[in-house]
Amino acid sequence: MDGTKLQSLLRSKAETMPNKARRVVEYILSNMREAAFLSIGEVAEKLDVSKTQLVRVSRMVGFSGYADLKGALQDAVLEQVNPTALLGRIMDNRQDLPEEILRLEHANLDDTWNQLKPQDIVHFCEMVRGARMVYTMGWGISSIVAESLHTRLIELGIRSSLIKRGSLALIEQARTTGEGDLVIVCELPSYVIEVVESIQKASSNGASIISITDSPAAPVCQMSALSFYMSDTSPTFGSSIVGPMFLVHILTSVLCVNLGEKARAALQDQEMGLHDKRIYYPAYGLRY
Repeated sequence: MDGTKLQSLLRSKAETMPNKARRVVEYILSNMREAAFLSIGEVAEKLDVSKTQLVRVSRMVGFSGYADLKGALQDAVLEQVNPTALLGRIMDNRQDLPEEILRLEHANLDDTWNQLKPQDIVHFCEMVRGARMVYTMGWGISSIVAESLHTRLIELGIRSSLIKRGSLALIEQARTTGEGDLVIVCELPSYVIEVVESIQKASSNGASIISITDSPAAPVCQMSALSFYMSDTSPTFGSSIVGPMFLVHILTSVLCVNLGEKARAALQDQEMGLHDKRIYYPAYGLRY
């Protein structure tokens, strides 16, 4: 059963359900990716219902039990993030690819914005300002987002180090973290075991963790004191980085204002480099 059919089934069944059962189905519809990868116990705790209730609701919508429903949810989610399936659907429907990408990126921005909470931005600024050292971490396409964040932090005069695959594995670099440090990890699906193990190492060393990911079901969220969620849907190439880059832009811009004179001094110092004619052509505008 594809995602569209599963959603239609759940919506149609919810209309005739008692309030408590309907609340379970509404949660699944609104948080399909989260529900697909959390355990039955974690979902029951979130909704303040029993595991038995979740099994009962699963049977009410036509599944043999909660495990059967969870399997269908996982299939639906994997279908949504599978670039081959997405592109195939566009080709089958004869959709215009540039217009579809535009639609999806608008949706990514809107969804990322709607998940952003003002109090979390304040907490982010407090954690960055209070950190002895800020590490940014990413693997694969996520390292592009981590590097963008690292660059912004350096421009603001914040001691920062980028952890990504190179001559050292991630976990080897994570060993240098310690008490008072902050690790900001970007983790777009598919989730990487090496990233999770590196974050576990940093956390065990006493570092605080902030995650930028697509779902509370991402394994790195289990070690995170603060998590930001964004959308990364793309019909090609797996994940779009428009949503996470937008999120980084917002977080670092608010941080810049929050730092006040310290940020102003750092940016003025950074600006001096723009006048180095060995690097930049001044005729084309001084901007970094």
